[in-house]
Amino acid sequence: MSPVPAAPADPTAVRPMPGQPRVVQLKPLVTSELIEVGAYSYYDDPDDATAFETRNVLYHYGPEKLVIGKFCALGTGVRFLMNGANHRMDGPSTFPFPTMGGSWADHFDLLTGLPNRGDTVVGNDVWFGYGSMVLPGVRIGHGAVIGAGAVVVGDVPDYGIVGGNPARLIRTRHDDETVARLLAVAWWDWPIELITRHIRTIMSGSVEALEAAAQEGTS
Repeated sequence: MSPVPAAPADPTAVRPMPGQPRVVQLKPLVTSELIEVGAYSYYDDPDDATAFETRNVLYHYGPEKLVIGKFCALGTGVRFLMNGANHRMDGPSTFPFPTMGGSWADHFDLLTGLPNRGDTVVGNDVWFGYGSMVLPGVRIGHGAVIGAGAVVVGDVPDYGIVGGNPARLIRTRHDDETVARLLAVAWWDWPIELITRHIRTIMSGSVEALEAAAQEGTS
């Protein structure tokens, strides 16, 4: 009699941790067509984690997207500022008069064509510390770590650790060769059954063990 396969976690459960309403998975929660989140990525907030879409993604008037990969961990107070936060800086004032309405709205053309850095894209397996902030158009690589309180104004390399305001690269989690091997393995794209069998390897194993597990998935 063959053993019963281990059951993976449920990616559709909004609250995956019994007794912990502060933790929510974002993929089954988000409704905006301008926000894409991969499976198992979660947000932790003791106040109202389910309000992530409106409280943590700010000035999102479109059309740029926020894309967050799979298996990302977002600490309390993470904020993504989108391109709608931009103001003119080429004249005497930065104040957006036309947004106040009335006859001022006749000058709305002054707010078109503002700098737009495009989509904000977060890779897979990224950890965001408490109160970190990501500015528009930033691209964050796979396996990166964003320090608590960091203000990310530029792109973050794969497996980079950044911190500060503005955030700067502190170090990378692995050397270049190891990073290349990890990206080639791309465990986050494995079938969920394979991930389930190799949780311990993914969390604490060697790159060699991870590569061996990946081969199991192709045999």
